Amino acid sequence: MKFLDQARVYIRSGDGGAGCLSFRREKFIEFGGPDGGDGGRGGDVIVECVEGLNTLIDYRYQQHFKARTGGHGMGKNRAGGKGADAVLKVPAGTQIFDEEGDLLLADLTTVGQRIRLARGGNGGFGNTHFKTSTNQAPRRANPGQPGEERTILLRLKLIADAGLVGLPNAGKSTFLATVSAARPKVADYPFTTLHPQLGVVACDGREFVLADIPGLIEGAHEGHGLGDRFLGHVERCRVLLHLVDAGTEHAGKAYKTVRRELESYGAGLADKPEIVALSKIDSVDPETLKAQVLRLKRAAKRTPLRLSAATGANMRETLRALLAVIDEAKEAQKSEASLAAEWRP
Repeated sequence: MKFLDQARVYIRSGDGGAGCLSFRREKFIEFGGPDGGDGGRGGDVIVECVEGLNTLIDYRYQQHFKARTGGHGMGKNRAGGKGADAVLKVPAGTQIFDEEGDLLLADLTTVGQRIRLARGGNGGFGNTHFKTSTNQAPRRANPGQPGEERTILLRLKLIADAGLVGLPNAGKSTFLATVSAARPKVADYPFTTLHPQLGVVACDGREFVLADIPGLIEGAHEGHGLGDRFLGHVERCRVLLHLVDAGTEHAGKAYKTVRRELESYGAGLADKPEIVALSKIDSVDPETLKAQVLRLKRAAKRTPLRLSAATGANMRETLRALLAVIDEAKEAQKSEASLAAEWRP
């Protein structure tokens, strides 16, 4: 299934049903009077966050969604029924913007969240509604109100606890495949991931979600390579695992290249907690490894972890370091929520 994380959709709510112009015409009832019912309200356009979806591929083939028109009023004071709603089902992490993409309308992060984007038009009044003591036979009925229409932009940002960043071929997909049940494409020749991948990682009896995104190259913020649009999928992560290939020419320069792209992208990525690790340590000799560690330490201003997905070296320690940062972030979030709940004007 193709991964799609952005879609432009046209929506229109249903028109209200028209009111009915009707009079009682029954045998032996000389002055029957008006009995036209009101029209029903048009259907709404609702966006619902559901389980089991991880892409917006459904909106690649259908971009127009229209709710049903409300039922028209009928004689014998029968009101029209409400029009059926149009429900757009999206995965958790979907953001809804206006047509220009500047105004955020909603951010659906929890399964079960629903938001109404377009309200159906009200139904028109039947002639019974206009009956008065001086106008006992009104010949007036209202049409239903028109529905609302707009174009919206759907953007998916994956929800994960930790994210993998680095240059292409830094070993991110191999790391994800080793620690989780995810099966990204991995081979013995150089290439880069084309679509984000999610995996559930188990460590010490606990689980967290790890996201792998396409690699960044120098100038990605200017559109080089695959660009930096996929960085949106790690915006919600609590920690970043920055992998640097031990076999690269200069580990420090490789680290700084990715950091520049994170700073250029913005959205607070450069300020997120980061764990730096030198990957593929089994592919270099001890002297080269020592030199690369020193270069990366000078660039990152911290001692990097050394790991190898092929041999399993230091993999468990890396996962525990990620879990520790995730726990700290969760505790900080809980304390902020409790302070907000205790505040009183």
